[in-house]
Amino acid sequence: MALGRPREFSCDKALDQALQVFWRKGYEGASMADLTAAMGITKPSLYAAFGNKEELFRKALDRYVDGPGGYFQEALSKPTAREVVSHVLYEAADALTNPDNPGCLAVQGALSCGAAAETIKQELMMRRAKGESDLRERFLRAQAEGDLPGDSDAADLARYVSTMLQGMAVQAAGGADHGQLRRIADMTMRSWPPV
Repeated sequence: MALGRPREFSCDKALDQALQVFWRKGYEGASMADLTAAMGITKPSLYAAFGNKEELFRKALDRYVDGPGGYFQEALSKPTAREVVSHVLYEAADALTNPDNPGCLAVQGALSCGAAAETIKQELMMRRAKGESDLRERFLRAQAEGDLPGDSDAADLARYVSTMLQGMAVQAAGGADHGQLRRIADMTMRSWPPV
């Protein structure tokens, strides 16, 4: 049986390039021509390696979560709830204002999705909800360990931190600089845990 032609490109590098296009243009703003040009591949190669545009976006989003957005998962392993929140907020301030990383893909993507990209909007909402759920579970553990008061509401605390993160992302998209985002993190930490 004859084998097909071997791939002449690196899937990892191509995916990194697709991530950059989606990050800068959003899901709907990224055309197939933009994607194939940035990735250095043809449309048939894109489909063969990554599936359709929606599947490519999901793979690029996974790449974002494991790479530039990886600080969130790192935060969950911190020894105290305060350290979890501090890590996630200050690392977000750094990431959101890094000139090589144009903001938060999960927040920006949802803000710019129209009706034609409803499945992508739903995917992003589901992923943000998962992050909030992960925080809630971490705060429940902190309560069980005596790190947070037993009468704390883990779900409300998770929603609060998620809201701060999403707000910082929106502020960054609107031009807030690193110092401004760090001051937001400072204010949040001064009131942690909120009463």
